[in-house]
Amino acid sequence: MKVAIQGIKGSFHHIVAEEYFGKNIELIECMSFSEMPGLLHDKKAEVVIMAIENSIAGAILPNYALIDENKLTICGEYHLPIHHNLMALEGQKIEDITEVYSHPMALLQCHKFFKDFPHIKLIEDKDTAVVAKRIQEGKLKGVGAIASKLAAETYGLEILASEIQTIKGNATRFFILTNSENKSSVSADKASIKFITSNETGSLALVLTILAKHDLNLSKIQSMPVIDTPWKYAFFADFIFKSYADYFNAINEVKEKVEMLKVLGEYTKSKR
Repeated sequence: MKVAIQGIKGSFHHIVAEEYFGKNIELIECMSFSEMPGLLHDKKAEVVIMAIENSIAGAILPNYALIDENKLTICGEYHLPIHHNLMALEGQKIEDITEVYSHPMALLQCHKFFKDFPHIKLIEDKDTAVVAKRIQEGKLKGVGAIASKLAAETYGLEILASEIQTIKGNATRFFILTNSENKSSVSADKASIKFITSNETGSLALVLTILAKHDLNLSKIQSMPVIDTPWKYAFFADFIFKSYADYFNAINEVKEKVEMLKVLGEYTKSKR
């Protein structure tokens, strides 16, 4: 299976790809999320793995827009505990490190650790594993990376400090995405939708009431501006259900109460 990820080997997306699909996959590395939908449309990848939210940093809003605008289908999700590690070339100590590079999310999730090391300058980079690879290839001394244990193993770096994330229960949720048309699945127990309500008072509350009436458990709701209509918002919602019939009836009822509704995907919820 051809699986596209953001980042390179050793990245957290790489870990998700192997844990979800196994090691017998062809990995397609991307440096940005924006190039991933094109790989599906051009049939260069069969599935895409895309981070969508972090338990500390919150939702990655541009990725919601990418999924919607490119008509991608959510066919699965995966929650990955994030373990950040400070790594560098072998034989160095933290006192020797003057610069640490990593993805902005990783830096945000580890900011508290570096308060004890004011001599270290934190610098944003494209990807966690990319920095690890650059350090190894360039034999860069005095430079550290924040990345996964897999990245340290892949690029032969020494872990100077493990589990440096501020909140130890830190986790990221990933979507498994395809370019195929969304198909109803009675085995699904979770769904993601996009809807736009009217400007009438209580319109959003009405939608939520319908979901609750049909025993759908709202697990997330996120608003985003409707680009071509100033001060109008679309809502992206995820909910869990026990009965597909209840979900089906709820969706049909909500459709009658909103201006627009699109099912982004029906899938099996992952363990947190």
